[in-house]
Amino acid sequence: MLVGSMAAAVVLLGLRLVPVVSEYFGIKRALASVAGAANPQTATVPELRNAFAKRAIVDDISSITASDVDITKENGRIVMSVDYSRKVPLISNVSLMIEFSASSPDGH
Repeated sequence: MLVGSMAAAVVLLGLRLVPVVSEYFGIKRALASVAGAANPQTATVPELRNAFAKRAIVDDISSITASDVDITKENGRIVMSVDYSRKVPLISNVSLMIEFSASSPDGH
């Protein structure tokens, strides 16, 4: 009985975390795609935010918006990064808070 309830808890945790982690990897892909496709010499911050917003719609990203993304230029390359947290409800009033930090490949 105890083993069964522990297995059920692990399965529940996994089912709750898969969409959150999947979205995180989608955000990383979107940041890398937008930063990699942009020309560092001519790209503007509004253009980059707009490109990310379009990519977020396609990838069904809802945890962040384009205005949450920090955009900088380091060593002549565009670096896009974002820090955010996501609250995952588990059972009743018990939740899990996960903090994420994602950036384009040239970010830290």
